[in-house]
Amino acid sequence: MKHSLLILILFVSAFGSASSCDKNDGNINPNIENTGDDNNMMSSKIKIKVNSQVFTATLLDNNSSKAFIKMLPMTINMKELNGDEKYYDLPDRLPTNTSNPGTIQNGDLMLFGSGTLVLFYKTFSTSYSYTRLGRIDDVSGLAEAVGSKNVTVTFEGE
Repeated sequence: MKHSLLILILFVSAFGSASSCDKNDGNINPNIENTGDDNNMMSSKIKIKVNSQVFTATLLDNNSSKAFIKMLPMTINMKELNGDEKYYDLPDRLPTNTSNPGTIQNGDLMLFGSGTLVLFYKTFSTSYSYTRLGRIDDVSGLAEAVGSKNVTVTFEGE
């Protein structure tokens, strides 16, 4: 019975992957799969300036990230929370697709609810749900740059 179930799951998985293939019509980047999955990275990069340091982040291909990009550029005062994150309540609500990541990674950029932007600067386990926007490509020096107090951060398109 277990083997039959495993074979069925593999068949459905393989069939689902094959049926989502698209021909490149020239309007789609062939290196980016657009399945609506929040874990697909898009080619959009943003700059995140903290004091004198500049970090580059790659955004996910989702409606939340697309709406966030339309808000840029913006300079905001992000508040400290729990010694591992900075947050800011956005003036506008963004679309959400929440899930519990289980583990927050240093450099994750997420939404809490539909209007709180969160930049994480430490890795830890969580029971909360977030909408992923993207993550900082190289987190070297991020914790030092954001410090332990509120900090002014600039987000802008690349």
